Amino acid sequence: MFTTGQLVFTIFFIIAFVTIIYFSYKKDKRLHARQYGGSIKILIGFIFFLIILLLLKSWVKS
Repeated sequence: MFTTGQLVFTIFFIIAFVTIIYFSYKKDKRLHARQYGGSIKILIGFIFFLIILLLLKSWVKS
C-alpha cells in the first residue's frame, strides 16, 4: 500500500506541521484575542439564524 519512505515522510510532515501551527498560534494568541474577541457573538447569531430557517422550512413544508 505505502512504502516505508512514504510513511516516514508522512509522520515527520505531520509532526513538523503540528509543531509549526502550535508555535504560530502561541505567538499570535494576544493578537487573535484582540481582533476576534466578538466572534463568538457572530457564531451564536449565525447558528440562531440557521435554526430559524430550519424551523420555518419544516413549518412551511407541513
